[in-house]
Amino acid sequence: MALDGWRGLTILLMLLVNNIALGPYTPPQLMHAHWGAGMTLTDLVFPWFLYCAGAALPFSLGKRSDPAEWRLDASTRNKLLIRTVKMYLVGAALTSLAGHHLTLGLGVLQLIALASLCAGLMARLDTRTRLLTALALLFVYQLFLLSAPFGEADNAVTHLNALLLGRVGLRGLTSVLPATALVLLGSVAAQALRDREHEVKRLLSLGAALCVAGWLVSLLMGYNKTYWTPSYVLMSSGLATLGLLTLYLTGDSNEGRYAKVLLPLTIAGRNSLFAYVVPIAVKLTVLSIPVYWTGQKMSILSSILVLLQRQWGVVTGGWMFTLGYLGVVWLVLWYLWRRHYIWKL
Repeated sequence: MALDGWRGLTILLMLLVNNIALGPYTPPQLMHAHWGAGMTLTDLVFPWFLYCAGAALPFSLGKRSDPAEWRLDASTRNKLLIRTVKMYLVGAALTSLAGHHLTLGLGVLQLIALASLCAGLMARLDTRTRLLTALALLFVYQLFLLSAPFGEADNAVTHLNALLLGRVGLRGLTSVLPATALVLLGSVAAQALRDREHEVKRLLSLGAALCVAGWLVSLLMGYNKTYWTPSYVLMSSGLATLGLLTLYLTGDSNEGRYAKVLLPLTIAGRNSLFAYVVPIAVKLTVLSIPVYWTGQKMSILSSILVLLQRQWGVVTGGWMFTLGYLGVVWLVLWYLWRRHYIWKL
């Protein structure tokens, strides 16, 4: 329940920040941080998606008959590879739809697919090895970032993109390294929930340690979402671990006494792939159809916003638009939950 709830919270935050319509009145926490300004709640949405992908691994790939055997069997490995290809292609379809041309470059789902594949192949390593592997990946990536001055448009990542990756349409492929580390950290945290052994102590210790480590590393290089700095990865995963612990104490412990409190979140979290893909696809197709409802040619989505703001003002109308959109998506997810439908790849 804690995992579904945290995944649902991440989904709802994504719908909120991606559809905020307050213009200059938008709260700073609902916008991405400017360069060098740390990170905001909005900046945490994407890494929390990756964290949730990792948190699912102990439940889906973590079982093994022989404690000494850490490799996935051929059947499980093939299923993981096929799922990765499917998710990458779905992500590529969304990216192509948004850019109005075919592209196989990296996007949100593509990065999640690749990072989940890399971490999934290590899903049966023991918890300590996965943790050390994640930290080692972040250490190597930090050395890579330090190999050149770290400026907004002039750094090791942009140099590699210009020299090689950009030429083959894979700009940002270096992000797979810290993203894999983040997925592994999510799997380490969720292992405590699967084992049900000192889970509260383990999650609290891990979450606090990751937050402190993230703060310490930020003294060397600050939090930066664009280039996935190690401080950003450590802090976001630490906060996610503490959040996961909070939901566990609310819904899973105490004999589920307060489980109903998490129901709005778990409903969204049960169908996270649908909740991410379908609203974006509908926005890019149906809701982008031009109409003349406002007296001018605008998309359906823009027309609804303009009509609400004309009637209720920029702030009130903007919130009605954003929360209304979020509410409609949640109702669709609730209907699918009632019908026991989950879109899986």
